[in-house]
This record gives sequence, structure tokens and C-alpha cells, in this order.
Amino acid sequence: MDASLPFFARIRWDRVGRWALLGVVVVILYLYIGPTVSLIQTWQEAGRQREAVAELKERRAELRERRRQLLSPAALEREARRLGMVKAGERAYVVRGLPPG
Repeated sequence: MDASLPFFARIRWDRVGRWALLGVVVVILYLYIGPTVSLIQTWQEAGRQREAVAELKERRAELRERRRQLLSPAALEREARRLGMVKAGERAYVVRGLPPG
């Protein structure tokens, strides 16, 4: 190189341009990292919530079926008899001294 040339004339501008371009690409990639991580986390959370909703819908269907069963007259009578109730006009009997079990 010629030492008599000014500083700016001795700079390899093609190399400076490559480094500047590389720096810009690195900054752009860095700026995409945060939103990308957030997107992935949101997608995973949405999957977990979809599973929870599916489980709750299944449980709701089970409870609706149980409610339907309990509202039937037979179930109502069965529960009343379990509590020791008798129909009007029936005679109630109490049996004592049975072995446990």
C-alpha cells in the first residue's frame, strides 16, 4: 500500500460493506428472536388449553347424563328409599340385629 494516500483512500470499502451488511443481518435476526419465542410459547399454551377444553366438554357430557339419570322417577324413588323414606300407605319395617356388612 501507498502510505502517501489519505486514510479513506486506503480503506477496503468492499470489506467494510460486507461487515456492515453482516451486522445488519445479525441485528434483524436478533429482533426476530423475541417474537418467535413468544409465538412458540403461545402456540404451546393454546394446545394445552385445547386439551383442557376437550376434557371439560367430556366431563360436562358425563354430568349431563348423570343429571338426566337422577331426574328420572326411578332414581328419585331409589334415593328416597336409601334415605329411609316410604310411600304414603306403605308400612315401614325396621330389622335389627343383622350382622355388619
